Amino acid sequence: MISLENKVASSNFIRNIVIDDLQEGKVKEVITRFPPEPNGYLHIGHAKAICLNFELAHEFSGKAHLRFDDTNPLKEDTEYVNAIKEDVSWLGFKWDGLFFASDYFEEMYNRAVLLIKKGKAYVDDLSAEDMRKYRGTLTEPGVESPFRNRSVEENLDLFARMRNGEFKDGEKVLRAKIDMASPNFNMRDPVLYRISHATHHNTGDKWCIYPMYDFAHPLEDAIEGVTHSLCSLEFEDHRPLYDWVVAECEMEHVPHQYEFARLNLTNTVMSKRKLKLLVDEKIVDGWDDPRMPTIAGFRRRGYTPESIRAFAREIGVARSNSTVDEKMLEHFIREDLKLKAPRTMAILNPLKVVITNYPEGQVEMLDAENNPENEEMGNRQIPFSREIYIERDDFMENPPSKYFRLFPGNEVRLKHAYFIKCNDVIKDADGNVIELHCTYDPETKSGSGFTGRKVKGTIHWVEATQAVPAEFRLYEPLILEEEESEGTFLDNINPNSLEVVNGFVEPNMKDTQPQDKYQFFRHGYFNVDPKDTKGGKLVFNRIVSLKSSFELPKK
Repeated sequence: MISLENKVASSNFIRNIVIDDLQEGKVKEVITRFPPEPNGYLHIGHAKAICLNFELAHEFSGKAHLRFDDTNPLKEDTEYVNAIKEDVSWLGFKWDGLFFASDYFEEMYNRAVLLIKKGKAYVDDLSAEDMRKYRGTLTEPGVESPFRNRSVEENLDLFARMRNGEFKDGEKVLRAKIDMASPNFNMRDPVLYRISHATHHNTGDKWCIYPMYDFAHPLEDAIEGVTHSLCSLEFEDHRPLYDWVVAECEMEHVPHQYEFARLNLTNTVMSKRKLKLLVDEKIVDGWDDPRMPTIAGFRRRGYTPESIRAFAREIGVARSNSTVDEKMLEHFIREDLKLKAPRTMAILNPLKVVITNYPEGQVEMLDAENNPENEEMGNRQIPFSREIYIERDDFMENPPSKYFRLFPGNEVRLKHAYFIKCNDVIKDADGNVIELHCTYDPETKSGSGFTGRKVKGTIHWVEATQAVPAEFRLYEPLILEEEESEGTFLDNINPNSLEVVNGFVEPNMKDTQPQDKYQFFRHGYFNVDPKDTKGGKLVFNRIVSLKSSFELPKK
């Protein structure tokens, strides 16, 4: 079988541009960057961008930077910085340089002063509401601010006083002087600096004015010598402004921006603002809730970095937006785990079975392969005795036709063990089935070569006296398929996105560690929860079910 990691880099329009630029001598060394804003945790869409930037740079022996666009202290936090570093590292990438926009604040300020001196920027006193009114519409040009023609000297003085903290938040801004009649709204004298008397996670209280993202971002690329600035399609209309900033600020290096389609997944929101709302409203258990589309959430649920990288390569890089079926991502974690994850048995909804003709007090050890598709994983020993647990769903008192599991008078095979036959059904006062009494045939031991007769059903089980209690968390999509209502996306939260059940696992799993992964017979792939498995409590998150009708599209 071909490993997920051995797939050759597929061609895409950005990769072709890089190849052409190198062959034509436009660039000598490829330098890319992944530039997140530290205002939330990264999601699966960011994983696509991370893979693209890092793998592209490394394929051509270039450099890939991790850079934090930390220009808004009101929304940013060191927690997010650390989480982003962890996510990038976990995905398997090493950055060639770690940078912060805030490291360049002094140079950005000096470049803004240069714009003022050139008559390309001015201090404006308009309120945010008036500024929106002056901006115009799609069919009407904007109106120039009454403060647009202040002198260079006055603008320099006011901008210096803004930096010195003489004005309140929102009292003044620095704007670029471009074209209020431009059909591109981004060119209608955009704001370059705003006042914010807030403590910055990196610079403390040194600054009370902060550059806007559209001013800082292209300058950062230019300062770092980035050759290929890769971003999603929603920033395409911002490119003329980025080019204007780099040119008018007289930057030595001139980066070029290339836009690609962002990743959209079914049943998923790809907005840090919306994800933060889920966290703040306590709809989920933090940013790393296994239902969240964050990289931290996927990691806690049990996804592997190999599966996410393979998924990112498969969806490719295109210029048109589309939505990817979440089942494609599930396909890649199944492919990655089927040879890695040990096979074992777990009972999620227990029903006790007493094997009445098995000797009381006797326990025998049975051989079981750890993964029939990977013989190198070897075998394990599992106990068998008079009392076992089976899945409640594996018994029916009055079954329909073609039901081959356990029912009164029927015989099934216990996985890795013996044939058993149901003889008696024990019920409580309310008529609920609480226990089955069965007999076993000692001649039918698994692996003994018995061929006397066959049964059509095989069920899994766990020996009762040594079984390890465990909590199992079963997940469904957090967001329902239906289109968003006229309210908020919160109207589409799936109330059944999490089901918690309590059962048992084999006794050899009592020492399992957080992030260990298993395939539970018939139930799916599970991961030991790294957050809540503690103090003797064992918690498993279902990563994905065993089977799906999804198939990769043929190329």
